[in-house]
Amino acid sequence: MKSGLPPEQLERSLIEIRILLLKIPEVMNLKTGKNVDTKSPWHFFVCFDCESLAKLASIKGHPVHVKFERDVVGPCAEEALVLDYEMEPGKDVRYS
Repeated sequence: MKSGLPPEQLERSLIEIRILLLKIPEVMNLKTGKNVDTKSPWHFFVCFDCESLAKLASIKGHPVHVKFERDVVGPCAEEALVLDYEMEPGKDVRYS
C-alpha cells in the first residue's frame, strides 16, 4: 500500500476488486484478503482460478481487468507481485 492511505481504503479496495473481477466470466473462485503479518510488504492479495492459460490471457486483457489494475490497484499499491500457477499435479504447464 502507498504510504499515507487510510486503513479503510484497503477495505474499499478489496470490495471494489471483488465487484469488478467477478464481472469477468472466466474468473472462478475469486478470493481476496488482508495480510495479518504487519511486517510483510504485501498488505493484500487477490487470487482466482481459471480454466487455461488462454483464458488467463483473455482475463488479463479484458477491459474490466485493465480497469481493476488502473483504477483500484494503481492508486493504492506502490508495487504488485503477480504469480501464476498450474494447480493440477502432474499436468504439463505447456498444455495448460
